[in-house]
Amino acid sequence: MTAPLHVRGVLLPDGEPGELWIADGRISRTPLPGATTVFDGGYVVPGLVDAHCHVGIGPDGPVDLDVAARQAETDRDAGTLLLRDCGAPIDTKPLQQRDDLPRIIRAGRHLAKPKRYIPYLADQLEHESQLPAAVAEQAADGDGWVKLVGDWIDRSTGDLAPLWSDEILVEAIATAHAHGARVTAHVFGEDALPGLLAAGIDCIEHGTGLTDDTVEMMSRHGTALVPTLVNIENFPGFAAAATKYPDYASHMTALYERGDATVGKAIEAGVPVYAGTDAGGGIEHGVLVDEILALHRVGMSTEQALGAASWAARDWLGHSCLRDGEAADLVCYDSDPRKELAALRHPRRIVLKGAVVT
Repeated sequence: MTAPLHVRGVLLPDGEPGELWIADGRISRTPLPGATTVFDGGYVVPGLVDAHCHVGIGPDGPVDLDVAARQAETDRDAGTLLLRDCGAPIDTKPLQQRDDLPRIIRAGRHLAKPKRYIPYLADQLEHESQLPAAVAEQAADGDGWVKLVGDWIDRSTGDLAPLWSDEILVEAIATAHAHGARVTAHVFGEDALPGLLAAGIDCIEHGTGLTDDTVEMMSRHGTALVPTLVNIENFPGFAAAATKYPDYASHMTALYERGDATVGKAIEAGVPVYAGTDAGGGIEHGVLVDEILALHRVGMSTEQALGAASWAARDWLGHSCLRDGEAADLVCYDSDPRKELAALRHPRRIVLKGAVVT
């Protein structure tokens, strides 16, 4: 049994001065005797959330658990204490048992078709009729999420194209929901979105192909969007490398050029938008603040952008904020991040699972 901890500051999102006591990994709003003050003055934020992160993927593919742990440590040291691991090729369950690493919500492996995604990252299904059973398997093995590849380049046509029929998506997503899991999908282009949304998908990753009609569908259904704006910055490079596929290259360029406006329309329409970096592979871990700044750039207020990576995202994923009796995951700052988001780059104190991160 360790001594209780004490934190005093402006508590967000309420914005009122307050005090927290921490014992046995939980927050108490009632004073605890013998508590050690670890932060006094400044601003206290529920632990940051990267809602699209890949612990276990490196630039050259899958990595071992030691490297995956270092990736998670990098996120933690930047104040990111909850990761929705949006598809991983390795089993990261052992990392979930470590008290010194962020909480990880696992979505299992990506589900795709042969030659329709990065081969070493996905379970490749020969026939789409296998999708519902594969979804059920991933739902049973994961933490309440299943990840589909919604579109990818079709080399026979030379451009982005959907992977799944509308009919099989209805069956697959219903299967996930029956198993208590939500479904998200990688989607760059336009054509896969109507079928996914009509089938009741819960979240769209990237969403650069959103149109006025599909934005309206997302808003009406309450479908979440995680746009990974820092990854969209790679689209010109993807286009430049696709010399064999000029239609794909021009399409990716067009998606990039209107990317900010597309996400801005979704925000304006009231689509729930959350911060995710797509860390792993071509994106470094620990860059969540860059994504928060990008969300502000495309139309979110500073408080909305911070919430999209903190309290709003935590509520969406079913995790605690700063309420009495909830898990003690919080980050403390000297300056008000609602006024200057760059303050998030300089956490003064990080408390994870009730313990100070040193």
